[in-house]
Amino acid sequence: MLFWIIAALLTVLVALFLLSPLLRARAQASGYEEGEAAVYRDQLRELERDRTAGLIAAEDADYARAEIARRLLSTDAGAKGASFAEKGSTGKRLMAQAFILICLPTIGLAGYLASGNPGMPDAPLAARLENPGDNVELLVSQVERHLAANPEDGNGWNVVAPVYFRMGRLEDAELAYRNAIRILGPDADRMTGFGETLVTRNDGIVVEDARRAFEAALKIEPNNPRADYYLALSLEQSGRRTEALAAFEAIAKASPPNAPWMDLINRHIATNSAGLPLAGGQAAEAVPGSSAAPLGNPTADDVANAQAMSAGDRNEMIRGMVASLDAKLKEDPNNFEGWMRLVRSYAMLKEEDRAEGALKDGLKAFPAETAEGRQLIAMAAELGLEVEETTP
Repeated sequence: MLFWIIAALLTVLVALFLLSPLLRARAQASGYEEGEAAVYRDQLRELERDRTAGLIAAEDADYARAEIARRLLSTDAGAKGASFAEKGSTGKRLMAQAFILICLPTIGLAGYLASGNPGMPDAPLAARLENPGDNVELLVSQVERHLAANPEDGNGWNVVAPVYFRMGRLEDAELAYRNAIRILGPDADRMTGFGETLVTRNDGIVVEDARRAFEAALKIEPNNPRADYYLALSLEQSGRRTEALAAFEAIAKASPPNAPWMDLINRHIATNSAGLPLAGGQAAEAVPGSSAAPLGNPTADDVANAQAMSAGDRNEMIRGMVASLDAKLKEDPNNFEGWMRLVRSYAMLKEEDRAEGALKDGLKAFPAETAEGRQLIAMAAELGLEVEETTP
């Protein structure tokens, strides 16, 4: 009964709210018309007093009286016209009022009776958690409530961690994986899931903790293509393209030809083989459609000549190629792969100052907030360069 009383009061309040503009507009119009007519009548009385007192000539008083009377008659005529127009629209106003007072409540009541149930008891959160059905959020809430009371339940953390990951709750997923690994110990799925969570939290960069997690997963389960993929990606991001190419080719060789991840692996193989010498001594072509051609890569003749050189001559040849790459990048800095190779080359030559300078120049072309800039910074950190000092 209380429900219907509250519903009736709310219906009355809404009806009054909807009707108030119509009533207020009419009252304002009537008040304005009456006020204007009262002003003109006061002017007539004031004019008569001035004429009696001799303050205005009789002829001027007649002219003024006629003008004021004309305005007063105009006001009365306007009021009568408005009244006539109002009578003409009375039917429309009555229909609008009837719709507000009768139709709207009727429609609302009919809709509620069709889908509502005022007699249904409240469903507290605890009761809904006991019967979550297919509601994923309620299922997660149920697990969270259980874990709050049993924080050392490793199976609970292990179950909820991948669900957090799929829901995009990456911070919660990382904590859940850490707890599951701490309590249950590492296994291949837990370590791989933990590593994927760290990679996703770091915008696709395979950070050191993630790399260690994938390596641990491979020790437990050597044939683990997910862990193999992320470790190969780590090599690619650090600029070690020859090693990355070999890692991706190993994944392709170990995978069935129709494996769902083969398209992704083949794209990485094509990217990392662009411009690098192949096993047979031939240089691979650049990836079709790439925005910039590979810079500073050795040709097949360079490789053959280098094999016949002494160590000192070979070192000078390498330095010359690195210097050539540096000069080309200064002319055309819009070449991300070129900057990755240049920074790594200087680092391998133990020329840290030049490596950090190349990193700084590369970050000017590919700022740190971009995906390319983050890869440059991740590779530099792995090479032991002073990243903070070189970041613009």
